[in-house]
Amino acid sequence: MKKKIAILGSTGSIGSTTLKIILKNKNFFQVDLLSTNKNINRLKKQVKIFRVKNIIIHNITKFNQNKLYFKKKKINIFKNVKDFKKNYKGKLDYVMSSIIGLNGLEPTLDMIQITKRIGIANKESIICGWNLIKKNLNKYNTEFIPIDSEHFSIFELIKNEKPASIKKIYITASGGPFLKISKSKLAKFNPQNAIKHPTWKMGKKISVDSSTLINKVYELIEAKKIFNLSYDKFEIIIQPTSYVHAIVEFKNGICKILSHPTSMRIPIYNSLLFTNKISDVYESFDINKINNLNFQKIDKSKFPVNKLLNKLSSFDSLHETILVSANDTLVDLFLKKKIKFFDIYAILEKVLSLKQYKKFKFLKPQNLDQIVKLSENVRLKTISLSVQSTI
Repeated sequence: MKKKIAILGSTGSIGSTTLKIILKNKNFFQVDLLSTNKNINRLKKQVKIFRVKNIIIHNITKFNQNKLYFKKKKINIFKNVKDFKKNYKGKLDYVMSSIIGLNGLEPTLDMIQITKRIGIANKESIICGWNLIKKNLNKYNTEFIPIDSEHFSIFELIKNEKPASIKKIYITASGGPFLKISKSKLAKFNPQNAIKHPTWKMGKKISVDSSTLINKVYELIEAKKIFNLSYDKFEIIIQPTSYVHAIVEFKNGICKILSHPTSMRIPIYNSLLFTNKISDVYESFDINKINNLNFQKIDKSKFPVNKLLNKLSSFDSLHETILVSANDTLVDLFLKKKIKFFDIYAILEKVLSLKQYKKFKFLKPQNLDQIVKLSENVRLKTISLSVQSTI
């Protein structure tokens, strides 16, 4: 029997890659749901190729513009996961959750209720809503697999290992497109420079996060939550070729390294492994690529992100949500050329130091509404501070 699959964010990079793997293995998988925000043309192509009968269009304007088209094709169209969930009979085998940003949290929480396994490729949802995600995973007995290459790698390296046996976990960073650029030149760089990642094909937002190394701050928070380890167990190191994704050092002197090509196909492929019969989708091991792995420490003088890394141990869920909401807003402003590259760090630091968020105080969010209200407040304050900084 074919495995029933749903993909949240099917028109994005992760969603499209997931579908490429499924296309090579159509005898094993049946796509029951696809979702998009605005990319209707790509969604139409995907629906046709995979003969999908259920879709979600999250953007209400696009939903209204296209609902008649899909209904004529006898395709069920929904505004959100809640509506889909009410109409779907049975249980899905696998959900890929790859909607970008905090917008992905509510759909993820809803999907956990109707699937046996979920792969989450959304940093923001895990950082801000892990308490809620974990609660749902336990309640509905849903298997969770992290899709981020670093967390997938750690997940693989510590399988069947006792947490007490772990001495150190090293999370690698490529250093982004600005690794070899001087700080003076860096200040003048624009969004077009920031999104040209040297080793990965990624979306604009995550490419900027890679260039600022904020993505590594995110990944440390994620790792702490997912693996339930303290921050002193983790360290970030630069590995420019992105061929090593994580290293785990054990107390018995053994060190495990996980290496794979710079393609999200590897984590996605392995998260879909219900059977060993599905076709390989990755390139063969190339020994030439590991001749010079060249590990480096982060240049603290160039990347102010170290200030944030040093503060993480004092962060609670409130600060983590503020960090994500402010950074998301700042990256959007940077991509629109409304602020400069180093403004991202400067304004982020200001937002995190504000005292006005005490009224939102929570150690762990008890519901989605708490996160949404705080996030919107932070977004507006970040925009206000950004305007002031450019005057």
